[in-house]
Amino acid sequence: MGGMAWLERGGPIMWIIAGCSIVALAVFTERLVNLHRAGIDARAFLRAVRKRIAASRMDEAAALCESTPGPIASIVSAALRAAGRSRAEIRQAIEDAGLHEVPRLERHLPILATVAHVCPLLGLLGTVAGMIKAFQQIQTHGGVVNPGDLAGGIWEALLTTAAGLMVAIPSFVAYNYLTARVNAIVLDMETSATAVIEDLSARAERGGASG
Repeated sequence: MGGMAWLERGGPIMWIIAGCSIVALAVFTERLVNLHRAGIDARAFLRAVRKRIAASRMDEAAALCESTPGPIASIVSAALRAAGRSRAEIRQAIEDAGLHEVPRLERHLPILATVAHVCPLLGLLGTVAGMIKAFQQIQTHGGVVNPGDLAGGIWEALLTTAAGLMVAIPSFVAYNYLTARVNAIVLDMETSATAVIEDLSARAERGGASG
């Protein structure tokens, strides 16, 4: 049986579940590509930036941030722009940058979570609708029916339940995977921010002591 036949036998709710599967696949693909671009070798990048800060080559550090994609480079760049200010002001600059970067990482993830939670309910709704059809057949035939009379409603009930789970399970796994990727990047952001704050604060103290 082809895919179109499954959709037709499953009734209108099967089309909704199929639409949800397309949305989930599109969101997963888009997020996967964007998170791949956002992910960098944070340790290597941080070593390179800290080396330039230690050597007071701030322009080179800023240029490295500008040429490196992703949120880690963005928050380090924000810290460099606040160089020379107090530790609290540098931290505030980083937090302000993070307020823009973290939502970008999490964009569209709620859609994937919604699909994962809604599809089993849609499958249950399809099950109920299919059973209603089956009992309508029983009533129409005065209680004397053969299995063929009930087949349509039972098909709809079973297909929508299976389809709902088939979409929900991968969507839930994909959501958890992407959330873990986002959390890993956020952790790298926090680690990089802390290290750069220490370096810039130490540089400012050295400057003050020499002055």
